[in-house]
Amino acid sequence: MFYEKNVHVDELNFLDSEKYVAFSTKVDATTPGVVNGVLPAGSIVPSNDAKAHAVTLNEVDVSHGPELVSGIVDGFINAKRLPVAPTAEAVAALKRITFSNLEEA
Repeated sequence: MFYEKNVHVDELNFLDSEKYVAFSTKVDATTPGVVNGVLPAGSIVPSNDAKAHAVTLNEVDVSHGPELVSGIVDGFINAKRLPVAPTAEAVAALKRITFSNLEEA
């Protein structure tokens, strides 16, 4: 009989709605927010400032080189649940994303 160890994964849902638009975005180990070669879901790319253009939908391992990741460009996101709170500049740059709980983030 096949036996596989049960692995528990902690994944926090930061989406406020099931409707969003995402495009492929290239990230690498130099992207701000990478921890131990992994860029967590909910990271603002390419940086958490006026250059921001997307929020990553999934976590991605960039320890072996650049990778593509889904980047949300339009949708509703709970800022309190992101790994790092968006800066005012990032919120202004991400015009088509509506952030909730900004004052609590």
